Amino acid sequence: MSGARVLVTGSIMMLFLGIIYVWSVFVIPVSEVFNWHVDSVKLTSSFMLCFFVVGILTGGKLHLKIGADKTVLAGGLILASGMLATSFLPQDYAWLMYITYGIIGGFGVGSAYNAIICAAQKWFPQRRGFATGVVVCAFGFSTVIFAPLIEVLVKQFDLRSTFLILAAAFCAATLILFRFIRLPDANTPAAAPSAALLAKKQYTVTETIKTKEFYLITLSLMVATATFFILNPSFKTLAATHGAEAFGTIIVMMTGVANACGRLVVPLLSDKIGREKAAITVIFATSICALLLCFGGGALFIAAVLLVAFCFGGLPGLYSVIASDYFGIKNAGANYGAIMMGFALSALTFPMIIGLISNETMKFVTLSIMAASGVILMILLIIIKKKEPVNV
Repeated sequence: MSGARVLVTGSIMMLFLGIIYVWSVFVIPVSEVFNWHVDSVKLTSSFMLCFFVVGILTGGKLHLKIGADKTVLAGGLILASGMLATSFLPQDYAWLMYITYGIIGGFGVGSAYNAIICAAQKWFPQRRGFATGVVVCAFGFSTVIFAPLIEVLVKQFDLRSTFLILAAAFCAATLILFRFIRLPDANTPAAAPSAALLAKKQYTVTETIKTKEFYLITLSLMVATATFFILNPSFKTLAATHGAEAFGTIIVMMTGVANACGRLVVPLLSDKIGREKAAITVIFATSICALLLCFGGGALFIAAVLLVAFCFGGLPGLYSVIASDYFGIKNAGANYGAIMMGFALSALTFPMIIGLISNETMKFVTLSIMAASGVILMILLIIIKKKEPVNV
């Protein structure tokens, strides 16, 4: 087994797991087939993203006990079972989709996702930004493949058959790939953490959540991701109201490319300029783009949406490395899961809170202010780091 093989197979598996970000393509077909209000359909994405984080927390602990390969196997099969159950939902019980696709599917994705990231980081302890960037880039790129594929499947077959086909494909991919995604053996020299990394305190989750740094990091992630969560299930409908209706599906695909690029570029950038500076850069850019969306139409709207997707894509990979920087590499998976609770709270609460604001301009102004507060939180983190360095 080699680190390169883990990166390749883990990246392929991530392409399938990235289905979590393609819900906007399902919104209209699900609404029509189940006679379900569009806003209720969109909420499925929030459930999936929320339980994606629960899965991340579980996968971070589980991979240390049963191995990354078995955790990926379990997560992939859970996702496939959620898809399978969704294909058989009765007409009058559309709300069960919150459970089958949202809760079950999201949990499965998160479990496998974190196990793959942990394996990649432990094979490349000196290049964690690079390793994380590669696998999460594939996760984001999934939208480019699955958005048009799902549209074709729904037109050629029907919605229920599409869920059934996806369930079969995800099950097959999991059974083929899981055995290659393993943690390195203790005797693998290339994967051995440096003395500097091991010299730092290796925080448990219980110890992590008692630190000031944890709350600054988690809250900054929470407010930084809100703009994307509001946009994600509405890309096609927003395109229609901003003079880009003809590009609805293309925008969904382009956001997948932007998301994937952010996942690769931002962790790599953090290796060069530092984690906090990279976070401040992408969160500030998100704040500016939220303001642009207040009045931008056509090309400006598309550019702002793509930059938001790029910045959002960079955050999960960046924050997984921040978790190991601040709280040690040994329990990085579990600590990352705890930090990602900010991601879950953002996905579950902000779409409902922002939905209470009727004026669209005020929605994006609010999102811009929230992102700006994330910049302030990261600056406070830098100040505290200089005064009271954690991990010493």
